Amino acid sequence: MKVIFVVDDSAVNLTKAKLVLKDEYRVFTLLSADKMFTLLENVMPDLILLDIEMPSMDGFTVMKKLKENKNTENIPVIFLTAFSDEAREARGLELGAVDFVAKPFSTPVLLNRISHHLHIEELIQKQTLLLREKTQQLEQLNTGIVSIIAELVENRDKLTGGHIERTTKYIRVLINAMLERGVYADELQDWDKEAAVASARLHDVGKIIISDLILNKPGRLTKEEYEQIKGHAAAGEQIINSMITQTNGGIFLDYAKFFAGYHHEHWDGSGYPHGLQGTKIPLQGRIMAIVDVYDALISERVYKPTLSHEEAVSIIMAEKGTCFDPKIADIFFEVQDRFLNEAKKL
Repeated sequence: MKVIFVVDDSAVNLTKAKLVLKDEYRVFTLLSADKMFTLLENVMPDLILLDIEMPSMDGFTVMKKLKENKNTENIPVIFLTAFSDEAREARGLELGAVDFVAKPFSTPVLLNRISHHLHIEELIQKQTLLLREKTQQLEQLNTGIVSIIAELVENRDKLTGGHIERTTKYIRVLINAMLERGVYADELQDWDKEAAVASARLHDVGKIIISDLILNKPGRLTKEEYEQIKGHAAAGEQIINSMITQTNGGIFLDYAKFFAGYHHEHWDGSGYPHGLQGTKIPLQGRIMAIVDVYDALISERVYKPTLSHEEAVSIIMAEKGTCFDPKIADIFFEVQDRFLNEAKKL
């Protein structure tokens, strides 16, 4: 049964309203706004009938207070008033009221207005649920497509198998640790963390333009070949920019662009492709820089042996302030055991 609050400083009006509504609704009658707000701590109504002219707190003030609270901002409110003028109605509607009913009210009119607005509210809730489900389906589809693209790119590079899966795990560890310690909290708190972690899988998408002969060369690269490899960062940014243009973008692709285009920038400005310095490098790039290097160091390559976790940590900390953001490097050092645990699982 739907719950309705009737708030009016007249006991006569409350009694009449309860008699009219009690057969169809669960009704709470309240003589003041203060009593209503106390009851709201334990009971959430489906609709509120609210008198405008009340001594301690008028209906307009009550409406503002309801809208300021995220738990009550969407409760439909119908104003009950003995006064009818355009200015009053305009102000009430501007504050968020859904309707006005004149006092003394007509039983059929009151019941009809309540039924109408509760029906609208049900439709809104159903549409909101459908939209949420469709959004979740679209997010799953996007994640699936991204995973396929990332795997296609990685499968071309026979020398770095599993890199995407590993770096995704490390990214989550590092972002969680930064949030725990409040490092770059102002920026991170606005992130959609799950979208950011998933989008990091595209950080090497630019390698799709690199020749298989270079990607899979069984030995050290020449200077010219290395320059071609370096081109994958700018290429990745360009590819994702094209995706943004063709799909109207979204936060997922925005994150992915920064992971792809900026993970080889260095804190001291000596990195590529843009040669940015310090916090001018997007945060995604500064995070991925540490994760990417850590995984490369502890993984086997034809041109180098596998390094131990301890050796990798030592190298990264030695480059703190030159290659890597000092604050993020310090967090990495503090939670290095979490990186080691993830590495052992993979």
